[in-house]
Amino acid sequence: MNHHTFIRIRFCLLLLFAFVASLTGRQQSLSPTTLETIERAITSEMARKSIPGLSVAIVSNHQLVWSDGYGMSDLENFVPAKASTNYRLGSISKPITAVAVLQLVEHGKIDLDVPIQKYCPSFPVKRWPLTTRQLLSHIGGIRHYRGDEINITKQYAKLVDGLEIFKDDSLLFEPGTAYAYTTYGYNLLGCVIEGASGMSYVEYVRKHIAQKAGMDRLQPDDVNAIIPNRAQGYQKLPNEELRNSNLANTSYKIPGGGWCSTVEDLARFAIAVQTNTLLTSQTTAQMFTPQKLKNGKVIQANSTTPGISYGFGWFLNTRNGQQEVYHSGGQQRVNTLLYMLPGRKFAVALMCNLEGAGLMNLAREIADAVAK
Repeated sequence: MNHHTFIRIRFCLLLLFAFVASLTGRQQSLSPTTLETIERAITSEMARKSIPGLSVAIVSNHQLVWSDGYGMSDLENFVPAKASTNYRLGSISKPITAVAVLQLVEHGKIDLDVPIQKYCPSFPVKRWPLTTRQLLSHIGGIRHYRGDEINITKQYAKLVDGLEIFKDDSLLFEPGTAYAYTTYGYNLLGCVIEGASGMSYVEYVRKHIAQKAGMDRLQPDDVNAIIPNRAQGYQKLPNEELRNSNLANTSYKIPGGGWCSTVEDLARFAIAVQTNTLLTSQTTAQMFTPQKLKNGKVIQANSTTPGISYGFGWFLNTRNGQQEVYHSGGQQRVNTLLYMLPGRKFAVALMCNLEGAGLMNLAREIADAVAK
C-alpha cells in the first residue's frame, strides 16, 4: 500500500468514526427524510474534496433547527468536529462590520457620504474623497493584499496599527467608479466605527451585535489565547496530500477577517439580521440592495459570473426566483460560508478546516432540501 492510498483510507475511517460519534445528542428538528438528504450531501462533499472536518447549522422559519459536526477538527489528535467547534470566520467578519456601521448610521453617529477622515483622522487624505458608503460596497479604491501580506505573523495591539500596512498607498481608482474587493477597506471601516462610537471596534461589536444576537462564542482570533474547541486547519497539495496550514496572525484585520466563532453563533447572527433585531427593516433592506457605481450601473462583484452584485457587506444573487444573500470566508485553516434566503426565512452556516474547499454548492443543496 502506497502512502497516498493509506492517507485516503485513514481519512475515510476518520470520517466514519466522527459520523457515528455525532449521532449521540444531536438535534432532531428536521424530518428524517430531510436529514438523510442533508447528511448524504455533506458526507459526499467531504469525501469528494477530502475535507477533514465540517460543522453546519441550519435556520428555518427564523429558528436554529439543527446543527452538527462531521469528520475531524484535528487530525493529529483525533478530535471530532462538532457544532461547537470554533473556526476562523474569515471574511464573514465583513457582514458583522457592516451591521455595526449601519447601526451607527441609524443612531446618527455616521454619515455615509462624508469623507471618512471625519471618523478616522489617522487615514491620510487622498487624491479623491472617500466615503463610508463606498467602503461598504468595495468601490472605494482601497487595495487588497499584496505579496505575502496574507501570511503576516506579527501581533498588532490596536486596530489603527494595522492601517500602517496600506494607508500610505494611492487609491486604485476614483471612488465610486469601479468595484475591487478589499479586506483592507473593511479594516478602515473598523477605524470609522471606533471614531464614531468612542469605543474600540471589538468592544462595540461585543456589546451591540454579539450580545443582542446571542453570539456567546464570537471573539477575535487570538493565536495566543486558549480558545475551547478551536479547529486545526489544513491545505491540500496538488498530489492530494493534506498538510497543516501556514501560520498567520489575523490581528491586523479583525473587521475584515479576524473573528472566530461557531456555526451556531453564525446561525444566531443570521436570525438577528433577518428578524431586524440588529437593524430596522428599512436599513436591512438597504443592506440587501445591490449598490451602484457613479455611472448608475449595478456593481458586478464577480467577473466570471454575471448577476452577482454586492450590497453593504453581503454578496447578492438571484436563484430560482429567490434572493440569495451570503458571504464566504477563506484564509489559512478554514473555508466558511453564511448563506441566507431571506424570503424563505432560511439560513445555513458552513465552516470547514480545509482551505479553498468551496461550500456554495453544498449550501444550495441544503437550502433545496429545507427551504422548499
